[in-house]
Amino acid sequence: MSLSRLLETDSKSLRSVNGSRRNSGSSLVSSSSASSNLSHLEEDSWILWGRIVNEWEDVRKKKEKQVKELVRKGIPHHFRAIVWQLLCSAQSMPIKDQYSELLKMTSPCEKLIRRDIARTYPEHDFFKEKDSLGQEVLFNVMKAYSLVDREVGYCQGSAFIVGLLLMQMPEEEAFCVFVKLMQDYRLRELFKPSMAELGLCMYQFECMIQEHLPELYVHFQSQSFHTSMYASSWFLTIFLTTFPLPIATRIFDIFMSEGLEIVFRVGLALLQMNQAELLQLDMEGMLQHFQKVIPHQFDSGPDKLIQASYQVKYNAKKMKKLEKEYTTIKTKEMEEQVEIKRLRTENRLLKQRIETLEKESASLADRLIQGQVTRAQEAEENYLIKRELATIKQQSDEAITKLEQAENTIRELQQQQQWHKCSSRYSEDFVLQLEKELVQARLSEAESQCALKEMQDKVLEMEKRNSSLPDEENVARLQEELIAVKLREAEASMGLKELRQQVKDLEEHWQRHLARTTGRWKDPPKKNAVNELQDELMTVRLREAETQAELKETKQRMMEMETQNQINSNHLRRAEQEVTNLQEKVQYLSAQNKGLLAQLNEAKRRQAEIECKSKEEVMAVRLREADRIAAVAELQQHIAELEIQKEEGKIQGQLNKSDSNQYIRELKDQIAELHHEIKCLKGQRDFSDQPTFDGIHIVNHFTGDDESFHSSDEDFITNSIQESGVNFHLPRRTGQMALDHTLVDSSDSDTEESALQTGNSDKMVSKQRRMESYSTTV
Repeated sequence: MSLSRLLETDSKSLRSVNGSRRNSGSSLVSSSSASSNLSHLEEDSWILWGRIVNEWEDVRKKKEKQVKELVRKGIPHHFRAIVWQLLCSAQSMPIKDQYSELLKMTSPCEKLIRRDIARTYPEHDFFKEKDSLGQEVLFNVMKAYSLVDREVGYCQGSAFIVGLLLMQMPEEEAFCVFVKLMQDYRLRELFKPSMAELGLCMYQFECMIQEHLPELYVHFQSQSFHTSMYASSWFLTIFLTTFPLPIATRIFDIFMSEGLEIVFRVGLALLQMNQAELLQLDMEGMLQHFQKVIPHQFDSGPDKLIQASYQVKYNAKKMKKLEKEYTTIKTKEMEEQVEIKRLRTENRLLKQRIETLEKESASLADRLIQGQVTRAQEAEENYLIKRELATIKQQSDEAITKLEQAENTIRELQQQQQWHKCSSRYSEDFVLQLEKELVQARLSEAESQCALKEMQDKVLEMEKRNSSLPDEENVARLQEELIAVKLREAEASMGLKELRQQVKDLEEHWQRHLARTTGRWKDPPKKNAVNELQDELMTVRLREAETQAELKETKQRMMEMETQNQINSNHLRRAEQEVTNLQEKVQYLSAQNKGLLAQLNEAKRRQAEIECKSKEEVMAVRLREADRIAAVAELQQHIAELEIQKEEGKIQGQLNKSDSNQYIRELKDQIAELHHEIKCLKGQRDFSDQPTFDGIHIVNHFTGDDESFHSSDEDFITNSIQESGVNFHLPRRTGQMALDHTLVDSSDSDTEESALQTGNSDKMVSKQRRMESYSTTV
């Protein structure tokens, strides 16, 4: 029989074949499942599949629809391995030669693969034993693929697909088929870490439910029963974890021929067949129904399920359209997530900015308060120092007044001294008192000068401290900066509130948008156009919010730049003011230094003048002293000559009694006058021996000899008079003389004459010695 005839009659013969194979066996690996009493129709089916395999290229090109029909009715398990390889074109892949090399390498996913192997087909004989051949070959295939495709690596659901392949073929061929499935059957996109393809499948399947089963869709929505809660495993494992292996293998046959379309059809058929039961259940009941009831509904055979799945309307163009819609929605979601993330970032930055501004505001307030407190303390210290300075100035003025009075007194005393040079009646006590007052006045002047200098140093120090402190203008500038910072803080908080409100509005619009997009499939075209316009409006609003956010950010940056510019200008103005103050201070100090230098030169000049005057006065006093000594010496010499004349007159006998008395009276008068002159000269000498008014003491070389000198002169005169028979009483303080009249005997004249001559000779020698000493001193 020809291949075309077999293909035409196969639609009738395979129905009885499938019915007879309903309970044929639970394992598809073992070849012992073939019964010895196969019917004639089964033999024809094997012959047909044998010819299809042998002439696969021609049959695939010319009889593609008939091949699909045969695959839907089931591939014989003996041909399943080769037919699967032919359907996915995996019989001659170059990667098969690399398999042995891949097994020698180490994969980062080995621990995960080892952990999940025991969970793959745990009840199947080929995989249930630990470290069995099935688990080992399954580990090898999964490890090899994780090395080939490092982006996907290993995903848990893929082990069930590899396990089904290993039940039908050796591990190298299973590896090649699995690689082909991942590349050409959208499984790689399903198993990527992002699982973007799975989300698309869930969206498409949910739209199909909304279109074909609206009541069930509404029930799912009311119970918050999402599609991914029950359908994700259908797409990841192609129903291998949902149905028993015979049913799952039939579905996998169709999947190898037609792709993921069969998963959509079977899933929707399951929901149609269980719609009545599901509408009566809540979310937990529906989960239990999907896990326990649905897997055992088709134990009698998968034909009913496959027939129901091909009665479901599946529009490939609409699925493409849904794919585009899902891509658009995801793109918008990504954009909105990016926008929300950006807004959150801006919100976080604004919060940080507000915290920074609050800290700066608190710091400025603390600085302002501290500056005010310090300024008050400095003002109080300045007030106290000013009071002390006023007191010291007052004391200085008083000292200057006293000094002027002392100088006036000194001038008066000097004038009196000039006047008393003639009278020579100054007392010693008065001169000592004036000297003491002068010394005290100068001491008080020195103390007041020291105190004044200390207070001036304190004033300079306080001025320096005051200059370092912020003045009232700086405090005002700080207050203005604080106000500006608070205004910026308020504007930032207002901008933050506006951004929060915008985010809230965007979230509300997004919720409404989601609500509109979920029911878009059943809306009329006009409503769809309205929805599109609303989408455009939403996009425009999003762009408007983004533009407003950028505008706010630009304004915030502009305010920050203006504030920074103002702060820099304030710093510059303060620096210029400080430079001006320093220049003024330098000028003031230079002028003060010049004044001090002038005062110092004036003081030096005055000191030199005072020293010259003192030296001149010392020389004048010494000269006057020498004149007085010479006058005293001449008077004493004159007295001695008179005494000699007296004695000579007595010796010659020229005097009688009356003449001698008269002569004696004349001599007494002369002696009294001479004594009066000596006392006057002595008073002037004593006055000149006192220290000068400017504190310079005159050193008198005759201080130790003056009294002895004068006393010896007076003694000399008294003794000479007594020896001559005349007694003179010469009191030193009163300046008066008394004369005792005695009788002079002629018998005594000789002795008196000899004594007088002896005394005169001695006194002349002493006079000459004193004159020599005086001349030497002068």
